Amino acid sequence: MDQVNSSMVTEFVFLGFAQSLGMQFFLFFFLPLFYVGIILGNLFIVFTVIFDPHLHAPMYILLANLSLIDLGLSSTTVPRMISDLFSDFKVISFHNCMIQMFFIHVMGGGEMVLLTAMAYDRYTAICKPLHYLTIMNPKMCVFLVVATWVIGVIHAMSQFIFVINLPFCGPNNVGSFYCDFPRVIKLACVDTYQLEFVVTANSGFISTATFFFLIASYIFILFTVQQHSSNDLSKAFFTLSTHITVVVLFFAPCVFLYVWPFPTKSLDKFFAIVDFVVTPVLNPAIYTLRNKDMKVAMRKLSRQVVNSREMDFVSKST
Repeated sequence: MDQVNSSMVTEFVFLGFAQSLGMQFFLFFFLPLFYVGIILGNLFIVFTVIFDPHLHAPMYILLANLSLIDLGLSSTTVPRMISDLFSDFKVISFHNCMIQMFFIHVMGGGEMVLLTAMAYDRYTAICKPLHYLTIMNPKMCVFLVVATWVIGVIHAMSQFIFVINLPFCGPNNVGSFYCDFPRVIKLACVDTYQLEFVVTANSGFISTATFFFLIASYIFILFTVQQHSSNDLSKAFFTLSTHITVVVLFFAPCVFLYVWPFPTKSLDKFFAIVDFVVTPVLNPAIYTLRNKDMKVAMRKLSRQVVNSREMDFVSKST
């Protein structure tokens, strides 16, 4: 990477996330708490799906991958946010900045695809229940999971290969608490108008189109259910409201951060926190609290863990 970029800038400066000392202490208490919740909640979902044979269905396999992506997306920024709270010099090296941007967009692009796959899974289950097992067979499930990660990498690489070759000779203030393509591109020493449009189209327009497509898909599913049986409408809405909530939580900040033409630092911080902290910690709660099978499986796994620890304790004491 050193051979590729021969610019003068070797590090970038982050903007302080909190200005007042009181807010710094507030965030220093709550951010680690939220991050621990993100780790434990999402890993618990992954392990529950892996170890419970009753959850080896497409819906839960996709959910486990969503938990992995949320965990990865949060881990790209939150630990750094916590360590920078009381730091006077909030800097990141050129290499680490590029790595952070790359993985943010791998996870973000992957989640975009995965939420679309989950919408397709729910459409098949609700609108074509008799053909569900035929359509969502193991091969299709594996294909959707692989496509999620491959498209995420392609999404990130399609922007990364252009940014890594840009010359940076100052200024080097990113203007935020994390590195992202639109902000770093503006610091280049050359005209980047065309590249900014590519990034906006790649991250902004695609996420906006996907967001409206998903909302329209869920409305279509509800309309189809109502036509066949009005009694099943409330049940379908209860199921889909979980997915709609997750879609709104993920895509609304993306639309603002990459498409909104009048960005402000305060709103940028708020929507970034929603994407990196709020959504990853809420997704496990949203999907588990409203899903009977997940709650039963989690209680079973918890009992197994507790029982195994008690047996280990007894064996060691004897």
